Amino acid sequence: METTGTDGDDINTDPIMHSVNLPWVEKYRPSSLDQLISHTEIINTIQRFINEDRLPHLLLYGPPGTGKTSTIKACAKQLYGKGYKRMVLEVRLVTSGFKLVILDEADAMSNEAQAALRRVIEQYTKHTRFCLICNYVSKISPAVQSRCTRFRFAPLSEDELKSQVQRVIKAENLTVTPEGIDALTRLADGDMRKALNILQVSVFGDLFATSTALAFGDIDARAVYTCTATPQPDDIQSIVSWMLEKPVAEAYKLISEVKTEQGLALQDILKEVHRFMHNIDFPTDCKILLLERFADIEHRLADGATESLQLSDMIATFQRVRELAAHQAER
Repeated sequence: METTGTDGDDINTDPIMHSVNLPWVEKYRPSSLDQLISHTEIINTIQRFINEDRLPHLLLYGPPGTGKTSTIKACAKQLYGKGYKRMVLEVRLVTSGFKLVILDEADAMSNEAQAALRRVIEQYTKHTRFCLICNYVSKISPAVQSRCTRFRFAPLSEDELKSQVQRVIKAENLTVTPEGIDALTRLADGDMRKALNILQVSVFGDLFATSTALAFGDIDARAVYTCTATPQPDDIQSIVSWMLEKPVAEAYKLISEVKTEQGLALQDILKEVHRFMHNIDFPTDCKILLLERFADIEHRLADGATESLQLSDMIATFQRVRELAAHQAER
């Protein structure tokens, strides 16, 4: 992500980048390789390729929001200099004497399209470099992979996320509590794009907010969870407690009320319960049962199953685990 002007670094000089309506993901995107905050070894290797004028075809892969697109765009800007204009599929790099063709979401290409791309790469290698960007390298054919230098972009660490988030907070003159930053980085889960999107949503959430924190423009943990419609840790703790201690019907009623009041999706609750579950001292076979049932419930939800039935299944699973754990404790 791009650094801010308040601490001596440069913000993107394109006038459009200063639009108040511009997503912060683009507003703070790095404009050079030295502004990237992670994957140092990959950046150094690409920098060496550029310095030695021997940039190969590239295949950048890894989870969303880990800097793949930012890296190749920064690379193109460094090669092209002030002549860099809008980034589409192709950028002419006068400095190096070749063209750079960037194909984002390359893993969405059909097998036939990838076969055609392989022939194009072979035909135009003399004057063109291709950079493929994808989330799932397994969906790129071996023939295309073998013609590229591969770099895997891992999720960013919490420290890397916090560092850039704090720079954006400073640049935008925001007030965010330490708990708010912790919540934001936790929900981002190594995805810088998601982190900045959550921050921006939290800032402008006061247009619809009723909470005191949002009304005064301060961003705390509750504001972050509320604006993203994510279950809050206290609610998850209560939900798990209800599923383990209350009768099925009462647990179902209580959880349904929380879902309705906060506009939560069962899939989000399931995800947070899964995280919380690892803090519970269950026997191993009980955890295995929970994980298996969670996977089945998530799969059915993804296929469009009714949330009410899947919620009942989740509660029943916890009741079963409670009985199994109690039975083992009696032995």
